[in-house]
Amino acid sequence: MLLSTREIRSIDESSSASDGMKIVDIRATPVTVPIDAPLRHANGCHWGRFVRTVIEIETNNGLVGLGEMGGGGEAGVAAFNGLKPYLLGRDPAHLEELRFLIANPTASLYNPRTQVLAAIEFACLDLVGQHWNVSVSEILGGRLRDRVPFASYLFYQYPNADGSREVRTVEQLVAEARRLKEEHGFTTHKLKAGVFPPEYELECYRALSEVLLDDRLRLDPNGAWSTEQSIRIGQQIEDLNNDYLEDPVFGMAGMRRTRQKVRVPLATNTVVVGFEQLATNVLHPAVDVILLDTTFWGGLRACVKAAGVCETFQLGVAVHSSGELGIQLATMLHLGAVIPNLTFAADAHYHHLSDDVIQGGLMRYHGGAIDVPRGPGLGVKIDRERLAKYHDLFLRLGPYPYDQDPLRPGWTPLIPNQRWADPLDDRVPELRWPSAPPAGRPAPVGGAATGAATDE
Repeated sequence: MLLSTREIRSIDESSSASDGMKIVDIRATPVTVPIDAPLRHANGCHWGRFVRTVIEIETNNGLVGLGEMGGGGEAGVAAFNGLKPYLLGRDPAHLEELRFLIANPTASLYNPRTQVLAAIEFACLDLVGQHWNVSVSEILGGRLRDRVPFASYLFYQYPNADGSREVRTVEQLVAEARRLKEEHGFTTHKLKAGVFPPEYELECYRALSEVLLDDRLRLDPNGAWSTEQSIRIGQQIEDLNNDYLEDPVFGMAGMRRTRQKVRVPLATNTVVVGFEQLATNVLHPAVDVILLDTTFWGGLRACVKAAGVCETFQLGVAVHSSGELGIQLATMLHLGAVIPNLTFAADAHYHHLSDDVIQGGLMRYHGGAIDVPRGPGLGVKIDRERLAKYHDLFLRLGPYPYDQDPLRPGWTPLIPNQRWADPLDDRVPELRWPSAPPAGRPAPVGGAATGAATDE
């Protein structure tokens, strides 16, 4: 659906901060990008790949802005196509207008669009930056740092089909942490927990502390523990070099009880992901560190605003990761560049990726940090060949069930969980189509996976 020249000219341009720039088209492209191994988490598994949706917004002056959303697939494409009547002919610089247009807080009770809004905002900020010839971080107030430090993101990992890259035992976890530190220079390390019984994961975490003597650590069970388990395990790591304990239990009340009894800062990306929850946490503290996710909070500007609230009330902030490609990583870098109260290394799944859809491929770590892009807008450009390659891979493989474990069919976790995986189970999953591929799709290459649900 494109606007005609007459329709574009009919739109009032008298007060535009972008000199008449108007949205004329929106394109959504689902992609599948392989990762180095299947990554296990409390609610299931990343089945050897990330599924993302790349957004392109085109304007009447020929510029193209980039956005990104987790998962989506065909449903994501339909969601963005459904927004065309809302957005075509609009000025991408009018971001507050677009926020209420897409995600009015009362109307969105019936059509939740927070992550869609974030992807649109990314692309609009990219457009405005290109049009003004400045980076997004300059639009947001100016960068305070040129590089953003990151933590290694340690997962328990199923082995690949050839048996490589398994992380299940204490020894395998320690070896993986050492490898990532040597390869990328990380001095902070995050362990994704909530997969195995808490006592086993405590053993793993303490083993990391024994070999990474001067490095910072953080533990994230994804809200899988009970409050009592959170208190018990939390007290047993108080002597370690912790940044924080992230979401040990789900819910503000459980976090508050844990915080009262554990001398480790608590962090969250689940119970404080909006301003109403942030206000509650200010009035009745349950969390010490707010993990700002440019997708979950509805965009970069919301994260900057939330960081300002946290600065006022002296809450810690960090940058959260939701399985990004280079477009969303650029938003995380610009966010990290402009907020003054960022005192923790950022999270990123990024080092697990085998490739990216941006020109130049994967951004590089130097000393555990990544340079903030300096070009106009987000500072990244789409690689058309890579986009086509990984869109084709999505068409062949489809989405996968993020909330399922490939070696425990029919399993579902409880909150709090008692249905832990067995750390002695050394089976290798066969990540293949469960049946014949849908009509019109060729069979996938060996070792790939599919499913009925989408990625996070």
